[in-house]
Amino acid sequence: MPYIESLQVFVRVVELGSITSGGRDLRLTPAVASKRIKELEAHLGVRLFNRTTRSIIPTEVGQRFYEEAKKVLDSLEAAEAVVANFSDRPRGVIRVTAPLGVGRRIIAPLVPEFVKAYPETEVQMRLSDRAVDLMSERLDVAFFVGVPKDSNLKLRRIAEVDRVLVAAPDYIAEHGAPSSPQDLLKNHNCLLLRYPRSPEYFWQLQTASGLRKLEVSGKFDADDSDVLTEWALAGHGIANKPRFDIAQHLASGALVQVMEDTPPSPSIFGCLYPHRKLQDPKVRAFVDFMTERGQRAVVTPS
Repeated sequence: MPYIESLQVFVRVVELGSITSGGRDLRLTPAVASKRIKELEAHLGVRLFNRTTRSIIPTEVGQRFYEEAKKVLDSLEAAEAVVANFSDRPRGVIRVTAPLGVGRRIIAPLVPEFVKAYPETEVQMRLSDRAVDLMSERLDVAFFVGVPKDSNLKLRRIAEVDRVLVAAPDYIAEHGAPSSPQDLLKNHNCLLLRYPRSPEYFWQLQTASGLRKLEVSGKFDADDSDVLTEWALAGHGIANKPRFDIAQHLASGALVQVMEDTPPSPSIFGCLYPHRKLQDPKVRAFVDFMTERGQRAVVTPS
């Protein structure tokens, strides 16, 4: 269906801001994506984009057409989901996003098993510790570890995730282990996960008097949680990590838990997806599959 593909390319080019990115998102080469845009412009008899050497911006008519084309694609997707319900055979592409740690260690290893069970499906994964907009990026499912913000999305809680404060033995030998929240604030280098609009600018610990929010600080921060683990392993500071994420390092002794009497408050491991996806068999099957197996992987990490 060349015309539908052209609409899909056009919509993603508008949303991602370049023909290369829009084509890549749909697994098309830049040349094919550019051809689809030209075919669409020829069919409509209008110019959809203003092009410069540095940017591609929709024209006024292009912006109006984008708004209507998006509705068409959403309606087509909903119609296909309704038909799929009659056969109850999950099929089609599932676009998934997840944080780096949980994506690499929990979700990605389960994807081949899911596709084997449902051979008419495809899974496209994007891993990032940054916040993503499920709707604007046209994703089906977003996994998270943390506390989700209120939204109009459907929430599936998979498991409660224990968190631990950890450091390498070398760090503790040089700096000592923190003995209290105040000691942690004054005398230790905390490794922080930070990115624009990051919610984790503080650590919340469970103390005898209740939850205590600490505005910790340190010399290093990164937008990749695995980088924090590497810094902790190298003895550069104390990290606040989900237990499943560093279970192997705790087991080997490469990292040790500190402040066990005042651990961080647990996080939620779950996923978000649009309400309209509830009627789509492939999304429903994927969420159910990952909930069952993901829960086991988090609660009893290897």
